[in-house]
Parts: sequence; structure tokens; C-alpha cells
Amino acid sequence: MTKTQQVRLAERPTGLPTADTWNLTTTELPDLGPGEILVQVNFISLDPAMRGWLNDVRSYLPPVGIGEVMRSLDIATVVESTHPDFAVGDTVSGTFGVTEYAISNGRGVQRVDLNAAAGPTWLGVLGIPGMTAYFGLLDVGKLSEGDIVLVSAAAGAVGSVAGQIAKAKGATVIGIAGGPEKCRMLTEELGFDAAIDYRAGNVLKQLREVAPDGIDIYFDNVGGEILDAALANLRRGARVVLCGAISAYNEQKPPPGPSRYMSLLVFRATMAGFVVFDYADRYPEAGAQLAQWLAEGRIKSREHVVEGGLARFGETLNMLFTGANTGKLVLAV
Repeated sequence: MTKTQQVRLAERPTGLPTADTWNLTTTELPDLGPGEILVQVNFISLDPAMRGWLNDVRSYLPPVGIGEVMRSLDIATVVESTHPDFAVGDTVSGTFGVTEYAISNGRGVQRVDLNAAAGPTWLGVLGIPGMTAYFGLLDVGKLSEGDIVLVSAAAGAVGSVAGQIAKAKGATVIGIAGGPEKCRMLTEELGFDAAIDYRAGNVLKQLREVAPDGIDIYFDNVGGEILDAALANLRRGARVVLCGAISAYNEQKPPPGPSRYMSLLVFRATMAGFVVFDYADRYPEAGAQLAQWLAEGRIKSREHVVEGGLARFGETLNMLFTGANTGKLVLAV
């Protein structure tokens, strides 16, 4: 039997999760049954969606239950196997949870090639954030060459990839991020055409200075006042892609709706939400294209890896909501 530490949900948080939200427990896993694998988790993906999974509300996935291991997507190594498709030593990705070791029947588990990219990259550009940016921008946003694209939370895991995809497809790209360092990264490292520092205030004024003729696509990761600013600066036929609303995830009551929604009527624009899991059957298509762009240097990978193991899960998760990370946030186990 294998002994493992696990992070379990102790209580549902009100606002930002605290130390009381989590229990760090130790348990023994049973012996493998037929068609199962035992994996040792190497890297845990930290994602804003995790905050939504803590609320006992109806959503695209059921909430994490009190006492359950926290849900997460991981990169892991197979250490035992009775499964015909997985051998000891394989590196895999799967939803194993915030744990040191886990048993899986192999459903939803994929092998990853560490010769092609490092483990954290398979949780970022080549993982769900990359897929989210790809399908949100190309399928939902219907990106065309020459479009003017605005991306919020542009220094984060999804936003940084979305902006780079837009550049690779011939668009003009404006990113919104917090602080001059992140804005410099967008323009000097990732090739964005312009960056807006929302902490400097008056996002709408800054946006009209860099996009005086309006925008064709707004890739929204934050909601709130920044969504309103984007709606106030649309072009005719614009597309607003609702990917997330991190500005409201820790609020205790629903935020007010966008006050500029009539811009959708005036500019004959559309606003649509999406969930990346709806595109699961097309992940290989997106993965192949993203890997090609990565190999060609048209997209750069940026990961923020935190060392320290499961004991640091809670504080690391909260980095997403304080703007403390740049790029894809990963916890090393």
C-alpha cells in the first residue's frame, strides 16, 4: 500500500480561501486492481476556475464536496500499472487531484512527451489554458487577419496564449495587465502591439488612445469594469468572448451586469461564453497547432512554478487572485 498526502476541502470559503478552507491529510491507497495505474504527481495546475468549484452551485462541473480531495489537473509519473495502455515510467496528464499519489483507471489520462516540452508547459501552452485560448479566439471569436484584438488578464495563462495566437494569425493585439512589469513583458517578450496597465486607472481612456477606431474582438478573462470599457469601444460586428470573470470569483454576491451592453445592439456585435471541455474531441487539432507554433518560436511558454509541495497549495492558489503570478501558475510536488 502507498501512503500519500492529500489536500481536502474542509469548508466552503466566503470570499478569498483561507487556511481554514483546507485540510492536509495523510491516507493509504489500496493495492491496484485490474486496469489501473498508480501515479506520483509531479506538477499541479493552479487555475482560476478552481475557486468556482468550491461553491455549492450548479455549474459545468459539480462542486468539490466537503472532505473530498481538491480537484486539479496534474502531470504525473506512472509508478505501478496493471493497465494495458500505460507502462511504469510513462509521464501522463490527468485529473488526479491535489495529492502526492493517486490511483486511476486511465479514463481521461494522456501520455505526454517531456522531450517535446517540460512538464509545466503541458499544463500551460500545451494544456487546458492553451486549448482555451485556441478555441475561444478562433471558434468563438472567429478571428480574422487584420482584426484588432483586446485581451484582459493578458499576462496570465490563458490571456498570454490568446494574445500570441492572435499575433500569429495576423491581428493587432492589445493586452490588459496589472503593473508596468507585466505590461513590458507583453510588448517586449510576447510581441503584443500595446499594453494597458489597469492599475494606472481609466482603462477606457487608455483603450481609446491605443485603439481609437475600436476593437473587433475582446477576449474577456476578468469581467467587471474592464468588460464595460471594452463594450464601450467596439467596432461594428465585434465579438466579445466570455472566458472568465476573475475579478468577481471571490465576491460574496453576484456583481452587477455590464452597464454598456447596449453597445452590442449599436455595433451589431455578439457576446458569447464557452467552456473548453466542449471541444475535447478537437484537443489533438489544437495541440498539434500549438506545438508547431511553440517549436517555431511564434508562441512563447511562460510558467510560474512554485516549489514547496502540498503544504503551499492554499497560498499558491490565492496568488491567482492577487495578481502575484505571471503566466501559467504551477505547484511543484
